[in-house]
Amino acid sequence: MRYRHVGRSGLEVSEVGLGANSFGEPDRTTFDEAEQIVHEAIDVGVNFIDTSNVYAQGVSEEFIGRALKGRRQEMLIGTKFGSRREHGPNLFGGSRKFVFDALEASLRRLQTDYIDLYMIHRPDTRMPLEETLRALEDIVRQGKARYIGVCNFAAWRLVDAVWTTNHNGWSPVISSQFAYSLLNRTSEEEMIPACRQHGVGVIPYLPLAAGALTGKVDAGGDVPPESRLGLNPQAAGKWVNPKNLDLIGKLTGFAEERGKTLLELAIAWLLAEPQVCTVISGASRPGQVTMNAQAAEWRLSAAEHTEVNEILDANPPADPDSYYSVAPYFDEPT
Repeated sequence: MRYRHVGRSGLEVSEVGLGANSFGEPDRTTFDEAEQIVHEAIDVGVNFIDTSNVYAQGVSEEFIGRALKGRRQEMLIGTKFGSRREHGPNLFGGSRKFVFDALEASLRRLQTDYIDLYMIHRPDTRMPLEETLRALEDIVRQGKARYIGVCNFAAWRLVDAVWTTNHNGWSPVISSQFAYSLLNRTSEEEMIPACRQHGVGVIPYLPLAAGALTGKVDAGGDVPPESRLGLNPQAAGKWVNPKNLDLIGKLTGFAEERGKTLLELAIAWLLAEPQVCTVISGASRPGQVTMNAQAAEWRLSAAEHTEVNEILDANPPADPDSYYSVAPYFDEPT
């Protein structure tokens, strides 16, 4: 496993990280499975795990805390706040009160006294971003978070956050997390150039397009019933369609000609972008994290990278979503 700095910070993360959004979800990942996955990740060199206070209503954080008991120093924890998991005033968003309340609750669930990378899950459009960033600065000064990052920000909001922290001399935003994959390159127009310009590390989510790029979807579009897409028909309908299947077929052929898999290509292609610091891949059962980690061993040559991009340009996927998701509840009465 190789490691990269997150943006211009000194924090070094494994090129493949572990996404824990399935931990604790009904019919997905039990605690025993989550513990095996976390320990397996550590054993293969993965040192970054990504979660949120809303994943499985906080159970994901609980599982991580229990799984890392006695091994906390072997894993960097990234978690998020801001998305709504409860209705009512001061129970979600970016207010100073909620930021501090959410932090303390996450620390309890994670059974730790600090978080390595504390991220705004979504910008709270009801209030100035400065209030949220000032609260995060105080949390870093208290030693309860080491670094801060953002998730689901439009490029202009990221630039605003960078300017605000720089102008005030606060802890910098070191990472931006957003959707980025072979099937969704919408971030390449504005977000990735902004990250390059301001030295912000890129953490792609949905790097395997919800499972469409794992190689499990056959040429006819059949999806294994136990897979992530099989368990989510709505997602399957979005990602599995004739245009995407045609592109997936061409990408699979490119990989197989080189003795590789589609999954390996999906991760290697992302890591060919120097601004990407870690690719967080989910794992719902033991064995998957090792497979994802091994994919980072393929280094695309400049010629291979160009050829893949030519395939992508000539065969655009079907209507990819924006690189960030919007939460409508910020525009609704509390």
